[in-house]
Amino acid sequence: MRVRSARPLELVAAAALATALLMATGCGSRQPDGGGESQERDHRARQVAAAWNGSPAAAAWRSGYHPLGEVTQLPQGGLRGKADKQAYRARSFVLRGQLPGNRRKDGRVTWRGDGSLTRPLLAAKEAYKTLTPHHTEPHLTVTGARLGEMSVTTSRGPAVVPAWLFNLEGYDSPLKQPAVTPSKLPRSPIERTTDVPGHPVRQLLALSPDGRSVTVAAQHGACDKGVVVDVLETRGSVVLSGSVKPDKDRKPGDLCTKRQSSSGSR
Repeated sequence: MRVRSARPLELVAAAALATALLMATGCGSRQPDGGGESQERDHRARQVAAAWNGSPAAAAWRSGYHPLGEVTQLPQGGLRGKADKQAYRARSFVLRGQLPGNRRKDGRVTWRGDGSLTRPLLAAKEAYKTLTPHHTEPHLTVTGARLGEMSVTTSRGPAVVPAWLFNLEGYDSPLKQPAVTPSKLPRSPIERTTDVPGHPVRQLLALSPDGRSVTVAAQHGACDKGVVVDVLETRGSVVLSGSVKPDKDRKPGDLCTKRQSSSGSR
């Protein structure tokens, strides 16, 4: 689900961390969401925002290097053919060639107009391992790599970072993987809870280039009609909380044990 903000989401960290704290139980109610449940979720969202705003975690998130969403960048024009796309989804890679050694220990992450940060540099072999390579069929073949740069969406906005540019057999442009390690995630300023009705927002998938839209994956049960993601914006955070659209046609006693994940745009 894609959620759009009235202002840039530079502080979408609160969405990334706080949504994990809006834990829920059950597979959704058979009845429409009552005002009481909605008020409970709203109250919890405000608790999360209050704990986050001004906290050491918020300061660390704004000062560190924290990539958001998918960081691997495919060759220009994307992957060709069903087999290559299937191999990438399965993270199936085979190395046919030599990867360069690492001559530098550190790399610099640079934000436009917002300073820079030095982070440890990954060797090409370490960056290759972050692709989770394993040999299945079909697979993509890596024939070499060189050190370059790429743009990554982060908690502080777009950044230019050192990257390993992996040559793929059959492609003229490389697959790019960041060559620097992210900063340590700050500890949440508020404890988890399982007492809030609704369903979890499971994962932050992407942040739009203008910083105003965030795409998330939210979980719901097999017996309901989909996900609703509520947004609470404050001056220092964006908190997302999930609930489901009930299936009014469900009969009493019907089982609902299977869970599904939904992600999309609106």
